[in-house]
Amino acid sequence: MAQITAALVKELREKTGAGMMDAKKALVESDGDMEAAVDWLRAKGLSKAAKKSGRTAADGLVAVAISPDGKSGAVVELNAETDFVARNAEFQSALSGIAHNALETDGSVEALKAAPAPQGEGTVDDMIKALVGKIGENMTLRRSEKLVAQGAVASYVHNAEADGMGKVGVLVALDGSGDELAETGRKVAMHIAATAPASATVDDLDAALVERERTVLTDEAKESGKPDNVIEKMIEGRMKKFYKEVVLVEQPFVMDPDMTVGKFLEDNGAELKGFVRFALGEGLDKGEDDFAAEVEALSKGG
Repeated sequence: MAQITAALVKELREKTGAGMMDAKKALVESDGDMEAAVDWLRAKGLSKAAKKSGRTAADGLVAVAISPDGKSGAVVELNAETDFVARNAEFQSALSGIAHNALETDGSVEALKAAPAPQGEGTVDDMIKALVGKIGENMTLRRSEKLVAQGAVASYVHNAEADGMGKVGVLVALDGSGDELAETGRKVAMHIAATAPASATVDDLDAALVERERTVLTDEAKESGKPDNVIEKMIEGRMKKFYKEVVLVEQPFVMDPDMTVGKFLEDNGAELKGFVRFALGEGLDKGEDDFAAEVEALSKGG
């Protein structure tokens, strides 16, 4: 019996894209013969991942998971090539497991890929590659994030395709003494799903975004020909309106537009510690083709 070394397993994985455990088993079955191991994997349909990896994965689902104690939450995005696969029960089951695995990591994609697989042997990355081979479509674990709070982390999925997963997933982390902190968080998460705020507070806003908006409003105000002191007041008034549009705590609460989200939180004894909103395929403004190119680049980059 030939010795199956880690180097051999690594070489076979690079040749075929197979998962770690599948590569090792192929080498064992082939007594260490590399070409025979490749053929064994092809026969089992486990070397497809390498061939599929160049194909664009621009569909898929976003999934959320909350820890049993309700104090941490994770949200992940797993892309597939078609909506048909996103509706596949095996794909959804794998994604649910991956989202729950993310609760045990620091929330990064790198840590999640290296985490033990929720189904079978090897890592999450191995499991995804095996799923690619089985289902026949490329898949990419595009994003992952985790929130932790002393009070509660709540979640919301908009237009859920299955339990805990859909096209938009939101997490909200709250501290406070409210009796129904998790429910307060869920309502704010629903608001975030609808409004997609740019930041939690004014101070959290991207300085470049604020400066760009102020510059545009200044140029517009100067066109009025009014005195500088009047123009300054016009700009400040318009900036306040801008903040109400893009800052979470300044936005009118969708369930009661007569109050802001900040006031709703205050009335319910809650303090916002953070939020995350994932919408499937977001992040590019150049259209579907560019999103597809981004995901393909991510896929090739591992």
